[in-house]
Amino acid sequence: MRRVWQHLRELAAYRELLANLVVRDLKVRYKNSVLGFLWSLLNPLLLMVVFKVVFTIILPNVHVPHFPVFVLSALLPWNFFSTSLVGAIHSISGNGHLIKRVYFPREVLTISSVLGNLVNFILALLVLIAVILFSGLAITRAILYLPLVIAVHLTFTLGAALALATLNVFYRDTGVIIEVLLQAWFFVTPVFYPIELLPQWITVLGLQVPVQRLVYILNPMASIIATYRSVLYGYIRGEPPGPPGLDFFTRTAITALACFIVGYALFAKYSPRFAEEV
Repeated sequence: MRRVWQHLRELAAYRELLANLVVRDLKVRYKNSVLGFLWSLLNPLLLMVVFKVVFTIILPNVHVPHFPVFVLSALLPWNFFSTSLVGAIHSISGNGHLIKRVYFPREVLTISSVLGNLVNFILALLVLIAVILFSGLAITRAILYLPLVIAVHLTFTLGAALALATLNVFYRDTGVIIEVLLQAWFFVTPVFYPIELLPQWITVLGLQVPVQRLVYILNPMASIIATYRSVLYGYIRGEPPGPPGLDFFTRTAITALACFIVGYALFAKYSPRFAEEV
């Protein structure tokens, strides 16, 4: 834990470098792009249409009010998470020329990659809010919790990104494995379907297993996405957006913080060996 605090203090001293790297990442991403950040919204919009068709055909008797908002309020956070992880995996191993030539906190490379995606995500959220208004849904005071939800989401994402960036330095097939795992993770996370479709309980070897509760306990992204939905969309039963449950959100925040500490501690422990490995 002491090493993590030392790295955080050093990172604060290099905050200008971090900001410059984020700006560089955004300039490279939108260079020669006519629509700019709107391209980041095009992919989830297309996926939303596909899910709408599939959802209607496979489960025609299940009605989800304001389905576009329902999907986008979960798909945008998921895309931020998955895109950040895929980009962060190679943030260290792909910058060996910098690491070997000059000293700076190595985590700057990974964190700047995630923060670049965060800017993209926030811009997409602004478009989502416009979609919410266009759909006739109400914007309630619950939206004031959105910065806090984003902070918890970012904390969890940074922890996972730092851990994966470290693993990829020593095991270069990490990226391939994670891409496969992310696809599976996406489908077990209630992004394009309501968690109410899952049974509350199932019997396994004579034991009653609480399925919906386990989804939230074992899958932090399911909890984070449920929180986004509660403040932006509401609930499929028709309730308007409201603040997340205090106990539920507290557990999610603790899990995110624990992930960040573990990921950063792993990164701090092995970062002195990065130069010789890359």
